[in-house]
Amino acid sequence: MPDHSYKAIPNLPQLGLPKVVIVGAGFAGLKLARSLRNKSFQVILLDKNNFHQFQPLFYQVATAGLEPSAISFPLRKIFHNTKNVSFRMAEVIRVDKDNKRLFTDIGYIDYDFLVLSMGADTNYFGSKNIEYFSSPMKSVSEALYIRNKIISNYEKAITIEKMENRKSLMNVVIVGGGPTGVELAGAMAELRNNVFPKDYPELSFKNMKVVLIEAGSSLLAAMSSEAQQKAMDYLVKLGVEVYTHTRVLDYDGKVVLLEGKESIETQTLLWAAGIKPNKIDGLRPENYSGNGRIMVDEFNRIPDAHNLFVLGDQCLMPTGNFLKGHPQVAQVAIQQARNLADNLLAISKGKEMRPFSYKDLGSMATVGRKLAVVDLPFLRFQGTLAWLTWLFVHLMAILGVKNRLFIFLDWSWNYLSFDPSLRLLIKPKYVRASERKELIEGKSMS
Repeated sequence: MPDHSYKAIPNLPQLGLPKVVIVGAGFAGLKLARSLRNKSFQVILLDKNNFHQFQPLFYQVATAGLEPSAISFPLRKIFHNTKNVSFRMAEVIRVDKDNKRLFTDIGYIDYDFLVLSMGADTNYFGSKNIEYFSSPMKSVSEALYIRNKIISNYEKAITIEKMENRKSLMNVVIVGGGPTGVELAGAMAELRNNVFPKDYPELSFKNMKVVLIEAGSSLLAAMSSEAQQKAMDYLVKLGVEVYTHTRVLDYDGKVVLLEGKESIETQTLLWAAGIKPNKIDGLRPENYSGNGRIMVDEFNRIPDAHNLFVLGDQCLMPTGNFLKGHPQVAQVAIQQARNLADNLLAISKGKEMRPFSYKDLGSMATVGRKLAVVDLPFLRFQGTLAWLTWLFVHLMAILGVKNRLFIFLDWSWNYLSFDPSLRLLIKPKYVRASERKELIEGKSMS
């Protein structure tokens, strides 16, 4: 029986069209919603934020290269003058598959088709200490927190007399040798080599370590051996200490304990070592794979719920060459969303659906200024040309002409001056409990 303890989400338009509810406005959810604009569906997009975040450039916010607003785009603005698409800021609680009802923190909504594209969160592999003390980077706010933390540490370090006592504040340790970890390590090394010495001339940055730790045998495991070796060479050239075959055992906020290696003093442990899919209540245990991804068929459909689809990082489709699932990258999410849009239109016309087939467009990573690696299906190259390719591809993927212009200007200035100008320590104002109560009750501040 339906749960009547919730009220329906108010003020939703009643269009008399099949209702497609999309949970998550990442690459997959946003692509699907845009593909169904002005089509024969009512689309309701839900997300806990009211903006789309461009995840591949989080590291540039964390290292003061870009403003948070440059890689964020308001969702409501995207759908101006689009009558069949509505957005609501909400967090989902559970799904009732039998009654085709989704429960959220702002009420419930009934659907004809439900699409889960909730992405993934940071995976700490069961370590509570690492989860508590380290800094993840899965959102703009987390990237901004890292920027504040790093700058705050150096402002503290400059007031400490003894060099030995400054080490833990100055050292930066990054865990995870994928694209995020490699790009973050390269950006931090360039700040140390070229920017921080000008900001803090009283400090000796020869004593600052930038360490990248990877549990596997190589960096950028999904890329070619040439790309892996070049990325390693570039990082070593920038002065990054790279540890492979190395597991992080524990972290107490000041010291990183490593398996088989000497521990490292740092108050900045940046965790980019893995992801785990976000979950929703209401699905059966057999709907999940061992790694937490939701099992789907070749149409991105949950087998026992034919009107419930899952896209991107959250799903596992064991087909063809991808028996363990497709790579958890943006291109998979975007292509699955495009295919699902076509299939929903096919369903509405009584036509056959088309199974999903992933087309690998290649992968790339930037390590630093004029240092990048690119693997395309037909070509592999590194260096300056790869760096320019990386810049162009990411610039074109950003939403909004204004955002592209701001990013282009920021990148141009940073290239010419080697001095990013966003090293601002912005702290939220502390509000006393009594003031919070007055604000909630609508009273004036005393």
